Amino acid sequence: MNELLNVVVLKRVLQGDDVVVIELARADRGNLPLFEAGAHIDVHLPSGVIRQYSLCGDPSDGGSYRLGVLRDPQSRGGSIAVHKELLEGVTVDISLPRNHFPLDLNAEHSILLGGGIGITPMLAMAYALEAKGKAFEMHYCARSRSRSAFLEELERTGFSHAVQLHFDDEPESKLDINRVLADSQKTAHIYTCGPGGFMEWVINNALELGYPDAHIHREYFQADIDTKGSGFEVVAARSGKTVNVMNGQTIYQALAEVGIDIEISCEQGVCGTCLCDVLEGEPDHRDVYLTVDEKAANDTILVCCSRSKSPRLVLDI
Repeated sequence: MNELLNVVVLKRVLQGDDVVVIELARADRGNLPLFEAGAHIDVHLPSGVIRQYSLCGDPSDGGSYRLGVLRDPQSRGGSIAVHKELLEGVTVDISLPRNHFPLDLNAEHSILLGGGIGITPMLAMAYALEAKGKAFEMHYCARSRSRSAFLEELERTGFSHAVQLHFDDEPESKLDINRVLADSQKTAHIYTCGPGGFMEWVINNALELGYPDAHIHREYFQADIDTKGSGFEVVAARSGKTVNVMNGQTIYQALAEVGIDIEISCEQGVCGTCLCDVLEGEPDHRDVYLTVDEKAANDTILVCCSRSKSPRLVLDI
């Protein structure tokens, strides 16, 4: 069973129109495990909902974790529950930090591009890069100042000179993505997080300008997943079990029915928690976690959403 930490809400502050910033500390007041920039945690909300949120504080601070959560009426209920339930003094369980969106600290230059609440992992990355004395620039895009968070913090940090703000209702501040990317060497590493359309815009422009896919790092908060398709057979090589995956059923669900337990989190092909090695067969990748090159290699698969193009798929589980 995965280890859980019991934490208490020390502080909550509303920023902008719809963002709540929450500070968590251990209920026993001990130190929390240090985390890497880009990491997230699972939050087990009082209502029973479990959701993943990026850690947006300074990774060197072991005293507390910080989350920034946008209230989204179109979400699956997690953000609304956070806004209603995580009041100061409330205790909840969280997972240990996991990082599927790590920084490459060997990069000569890093470009951080956050859209909306996608600024949260970028904050932690900026603190980490500053601490290592690494060259970087941060671009924060939002609809307006009133719908933004962390503005005062960004203005007073030691890396404020590296931050540029872009708001839809301030045309003069609009992000010129081609100029930003063209001004940097193709050896730079790009990190992007935010709404799907914003991220695809960044990624497509970077690829068109010649950036290697391996230098374009992305983290999606949610994705539309289609699990429809013809049935196929999955062989769990180490477990010695074979299952049939039906139309509309996920590999994870089929394996769970025969007692094969795989760690899972987002169930949308976003976080990478359920990544498995492929020994035989051709995956039908339907996630947004793997890079173009990783999908082309066909040696891993996310079993929460992806299917198989071949009649039989052998996994190393």
